[in-house]
Amino acid sequence: MQRLVRFVVEADGGSRGNPGPAGYGAVVLDPASGETLAERAEFIGVATNNVAEYKGLIAGLAAARDLAPDAEVLVRMDSKLVVEQMSGRWKIKHPDMKPLAAEAARILPRAQVTYEWIPRERNKHADRLANEAMDAGKRGEQWEPSASSVALDASAARSLSTPPSSGPPGDAAAGAAAARAALAASRGAGAGADALWAEPGSGPGGPAPQAEPTATAAAPAAGQGWGPDMGAPATFVLLRHGETALTPQKRFSGSGGSDPELSPAGRRQAAAVAEALAARGTVQTVVSSPLLRCRETAQAVADRLGLDVAVEQGLREVDFGAWEGLTFAEVRERFPEDLQAWLDSPKAAPTGGGESFAAATRRISATRDRLLAAHAGRTVLLVTHVTPVKILVRLALGAPPESLFRMELSAASLSAVAYYADGNASVRLLNDTSHLR
Repeated sequence: MQRLVRFVVEADGGSRGNPGPAGYGAVVLDPASGETLAERAEFIGVATNNVAEYKGLIAGLAAARDLAPDAEVLVRMDSKLVVEQMSGRWKIKHPDMKPLAAEAARILPRAQVTYEWIPRERNKHADRLANEAMDAGKRGEQWEPSASSVALDASAARSLSTPPSSGPPGDAAAGAAAARAALAASRGAGAGADALWAEPGSGPGGPAPQAEPTATAAAPAAGQGWGPDMGAPATFVLLRHGETALTPQKRFSGSGGSDPELSPAGRRQAAAVAEALAARGTVQTVVSSPLLRCRETAQAVADRLGLDVAVEQGLREVDFGAWEGLTFAEVRERFPEDLQAWLDSPKAAPTGGGESFAAATRRISATRDRLLAAHAGRTVLLVTHVTPVKILVRLALGAPPESLFRMELSAASLSAVAYYADGNASVRLLNDTSHLR
């Protein structure tokens, strides 16, 4: 009987400018030994990241076909866009992507190829080749195999090329397994912001039960540490919209006001956060508040990720009533008693029929539960406002209502909460603005 041949193809592409000088890298690995069987890299001139990533995929599949046309191939890339589009789960909208995807699909029969998303740190070989190709292009040359400085020892290559037991490519359970292995290998090491939420299912259940609006959560027992593994969580990545003209002036801007658009600074912020989320590659769905500033921010991200935007009315900002468009000082001068009541009690509403924090909490809790039911085990970007983000974080922590006044949320900042099957919640990130620096 003829031996079944299996290969792992890892591919990557990059652009220094997007669009800018671009190149790709691809490697074919033996999944049993981790041996490098083929390397491909090329400087392709001026192109976008996505074009370079597809070019890397095409080169890797072609290299695998040249080695064994009947081989089963597992493609592993850190581009969520390419993995999801080639797997048939995401639509291909961009005209530059369609012919490249079609070319990749023709190289080997579809039944022989599967796709899996991996985090960037597990795609270093292909990433290094892509950068070598771009470096060569900068010198006016093309990449040569003899010039490659990529070096993976056999054990590292084997650990990277042996796929973990997982569900469908990019499934959150695979991320959970990988994260648990990494945690065991580096116990005691610190984690950056990306490690806190960038990989679906990247940690076990939270230490304290998720609280309802009127509940308080008990603290975990001393020395309890990590809770039990409850499987892949649903992760809500919470993005506050970019700046409007009212943001720098610190004016109340809710759902009952003028519905301002993003300012030029806000549009730049939206573009920056879109690039950051594309690099992390984990967002699978984009959901937005109906207000214009959120829809504009969400569309910038969705366009970069190749996704659609779903609008959710429950993610709108609080209606601040007669306070809309005023600064805090102006409200204090005009409505001092109403303002003090609002600060003292979550049941107090802004002057003129606004929405209280208690009412907003009921609305946002119901929205949370509805979205969790629809997106179990997935990573969802919620593009919303200050108050909804703070309420979701407060409920996850089991913190009292007054905690809403003790959180800082900058324009275009990212926060994240993971929700587990037993009702536990874990706050992974709060007010991250590193992508704006």
